[in-house]
Amino acid sequence: MKQSDFMQQLLHFFNLEAELDDFDKIHESITKDIVFKGTNLWILIFAIVVASIGLNMNSTAVIIGAMLISPLMGPINGMGYSLATYNFPLFRQAVKNFSFAVGASLTTSMLYFTLSPISTAHSELLARTSPTIYDVLIALFGGMAGVVAISSKQKGNVIPGVAIATALMPPLCTAGYGLATGQFSYFFGAFYLFTINTAFIALSSVAVSQILKFPIRTILEPKEKKRVNQWITLVISLILIPSIYFGYILVKKEQFSTQAAAYIQNISVVDGNYLLKHDIKPNTKTISLVYGGTTLNDQQKELIRQKAQDFNIIDATIEFKPGLSFDVVNRRNAEVDRLKSELNNLSKSLAQKSNSLDSLLSVQLQGKQLLREIQTIYPQIQACTFADTYLFSTASAEPKPTKIVVFNTAGPTISPLEKKNINAWLSVKLNSNDIRVIYESSATNQ
Repeated sequence: MKQSDFMQQLLHFFNLEAELDDFDKIHESITKDIVFKGTNLWILIFAIVVASIGLNMNSTAVIIGAMLISPLMGPINGMGYSLATYNFPLFRQAVKNFSFAVGASLTTSMLYFTLSPISTAHSELLARTSPTIYDVLIALFGGMAGVVAISSKQKGNVIPGVAIATALMPPLCTAGYGLATGQFSYFFGAFYLFTINTAFIALSSVAVSQILKFPIRTILEPKEKKRVNQWITLVISLILIPSIYFGYILVKKEQFSTQAAAYIQNISVVDGNYLLKHDIKPNTKTISLVYGGTTLNDQQKELIRQKAQDFNIIDATIEFKPGLSFDVVNRRNAEVDRLKSELNNLSKSLAQKSNSLDSLLSVQLQGKQLLREIQTIYPQIQACTFADTYLFSTASAEPKPTKIVVFNTAGPTISPLEKKNINAWLSVKLNSNDIRVIYESSATNQ
């Protein structure tokens, strides 16, 4: 097979003319979708509310559903098609209807977020505030797919896919959120993303319309064509340049995050210290580290910072936040042990005091018990005094424990033999041989 034949067959696969629809039908379809009144307007409002709820509740599925419902692609394709065919009345009509649709969408989303009790900016909403060059590419190639599908006899399900990929609804709702909450950085970022999507979908419509050689339905001077093309180039440049810058910033952030992740993996264990938590902030080029183990000294912290250079992390700020220190834990454990020891000593001291009190109380009641028992045998004993004390003597340096019992008697005198028996009974009762027993007559006391 010759090379020229191969190229012809290859080009045949990419040829769109065989499936190209009638130009009048394409024109009619695009013109019909430009109009925003009645059904299209209500569908747009409902789609805006659904998308706003999805952003409010951070639900990706709901946001995708809103993008499928949205009819915003119609006037955008109309603007691109009318520019490609130099149909300025149609272009003005498309711009007018598109501006009305945008105003209605912003008003609806702003009213929703004003009335909504939930005002937290979730991830789905924040993702629509920082457009980049990648959004340009998505809008450009997504728009091309949409126009090719409109131009083809086989429409398929391309249009819903393009509506999801180019994402016109979420940034428009996010802009309404920024207006409702007074956060104008959100409004400008989201509206810029919406502008990017709109401009490059329209640009793709222009490109595909010219490639497919859609017929020019108006008479136009070459100078006017040149002026229109210059305006298109100027608008595209003004929109494209900031997105390239934002795309560059995004790439740098991703690069920093990747390098920081590799760096953190390398410093997960440092001299017995374990990395418990880390936080990477690409916006400020800050890495926060929380270690557990022994307390890091200044030299160890400096070594950790120097390792960042091995991963091409030069201008980052590395912060060390307080973590779990074993030194602190050990000191706290030692303090707890000391307090436990003091509590044990205090408990023992209280137990001893309690025993002493019990002993004193027992001594105080001992005389009562002796009186009760001895009265059964010697009823003439009317009172009893008992004391557990010490005998001090010049003959001995150490005091001698002694128990003293004093009986008060009334009536018959207690004989010496009875006293001997009483002394023997007391020795057994009090378990002591050092007992001094004193007998006093009640008449004597009186």
